[in-house]
Amino acid sequence: QHGHGKEALELFQQMQLGGMIPTNVTFISILSACSHSGLVDEGCRFFVSLSQDHGIITSVEHYNCIIDLLGRAGWLDEGEFLISKMPYEQTAMAWMTLLGA
Repeated sequence: QHGHGKEALELFQQMQLGGMIPTNVTFISILSACSHSGLVDEGCRFFVSLSQDHGIITSVEHYNCIIDLLGRAGWLDEGEFLISKMPYEQTAMAWMTLLGA
């Protein structure tokens, strides 16, 4: 696994402590960092947190990031389930993300 996921999460915490409000792009970056670092539990928590705690509407990009995270972790069934349940049309990109992970 590559990436500096733990460092990205620490930086995210520092940003929040400094009063910065995360945006949808911030969460795409965090989810991507989790995916590339194998931080499945953390990524799943952030995915839930972005809408529940921060009021950000999950986008297809957020879903693709979490699908990538699940695929890289070998959780293909979970990724397939998420694709079938996401509130967006199932796209080739979502399937390519899962299968390419």
